[in-house]
Amino acid sequence: MCMSLDRRLQLLLDEDRYARIAAIAERERRSVASVIRDAIDAHTAASPDRRAAAWTLIRTAASMPVPSPDALRTELDDLRGRGR
Repeated sequence: MCMSLDRRLQLLLDEDRYARIAAIAERERRSVASVIRDAIDAHTAASPDRRAAAWTLIRTAASMPVPSPDALRTELDDLRGRGR
């Protein structure tokens, strides 16, 4: 993902937290900053309220015709260029 990084943040961590993050970064061959950015993204992802609202929309959506499993497999194979 390409993003513009234009905000600088100073963050003070105790030795234990820094060691845990540094170990992840080293293991994954990434920067400490990228590990912290990913942790922020994971923590601020869609809230449970948004998930519940999405589930309600899916659950209450109108029914639609669905092909048989064999017809669906054939359609998927055709879309993937593996027509039989």
